[in-house]
Amino acid sequence: MTSSIFLTMAGWTSDKFRLSCIDNNGLKRTLLKMLILDNGTKNSNIEAERTATEYLVDQGVPTANANKSLLSFLAINALELSAPASPVLLECNAPTVPPGWLQLSGHPKSIAPLANGIVRKRISGPNDTELLAYRQLMEDPHAIKVVPKFLGVHQVAGEHFIDLHNMLHGFTEPNVMDIKMGFRTFTESEVSNTALREDLYQKMIAVDPSAPSADEHARQAITKLRYMQFRENMSSTQEKGFRIEALRMRGCSPVTDLKTIKTNHQIRTTIGHFVNGRRSIAKDILKRLRQMRTLIEKSEFFQRHQVLGSSVFIVYDDHQVGVWLIDFAKALPLPPGTKVTHRRRWQMGNCEEGLLHGFDELIRTMEAVQQQAQHSSVRHQSRATDV
Repeated sequence: MTSSIFLTMAGWTSDKFRLSCIDNNGLKRTLLKMLILDNGTKNSNIEAERTATEYLVDQGVPTANANKSLLSFLAINALELSAPASPVLLECNAPTVPPGWLQLSGHPKSIAPLANGIVRKRISGPNDTELLAYRQLMEDPHAIKVVPKFLGVHQVAGEHFIDLHNMLHGFTEPNVMDIKMGFRTFTESEVSNTALREDLYQKMIAVDPSAPSADEHARQAITKLRYMQFRENMSSTQEKGFRIEALRMRGCSPVTDLKTIKTNHQIRTTIGHFVNGRRSIAKDILKRLRQMRTLIEKSEFFQRHQVLGSSVFIVYDDHQVGVWLIDFAKALPLPPGTKVTHRRRWQMGNCEEGLLHGFDELIRTMEAVQQQAQHSSVRHQSRATDV
């Protein structure tokens, strides 16, 4: 499957995908904002200095509607994700540096590579949730096989950091994907306040004026829980228990505006493009995902915690494949007497987050991708034989 076919099927324009390989980030952002509003209109000769609104008008959109569409896009683009893509993916081409701290653009003081195959990640302090989680994960014989290796904690200039295995170490020009797991990525405490908020109502209607109910329109206010669920429902999170957060193909900049990839077809097409039709890659990823699911089911750590906002991090090059579960800043101990399956639907108080449901669905998707890659390989071989 060619890139252009993939992009058309997934709802992207081929122009937009080519822009992911542009090095000039300022130019790329401007063009992406124009192209994402293109709605399928093909135009590869876009002038960089024109505004998104001007581009829409040139495409036949009335000025008033163009301004409205631009505002809608900016509103969608401004939705803060409660558990964004791992900065490891976003900075996976960051240079290797001598031991010490490096501020990476876009993620200041968040994460930095060291020279010896280690990533140093900033945490809040000695009682940080992620630090406590990694210490317990390393003591669990099943969980330790699922996550990157924890290599210690350090204090530098008053800041605290954890050292982790650099999952990109040993890979050459890798392809990387970040898949956020679970039905929800927010904690129950974040949405326990039932106060009605006008600001969240305004944010909702800026993205989708039809989203509020009649009562919500009448009140012109919604709860934070309502807003968070609305936001999560923009993606495949609530249905599938996972969403494709970002991906980075060899030689290209990260593609991070994937929050509306939602249908089975879109998801399979996106992951199919990521594996580039390579059956062996899909097979190795699938094998690892199945292994990880089994280990999580056996792990005492996962029996004792709700795990929110974690990601399946996939990396491969021409020689090897790696898959880990990462990001444990919201891995919270369960209240006494509470048990979770990691598959049941969440209701306030049951602490379910859908981690294993996400694995189930991701594995089904990868099975379909592998089968498609196999059929494609057979067709190519058949054509070669005919020739």
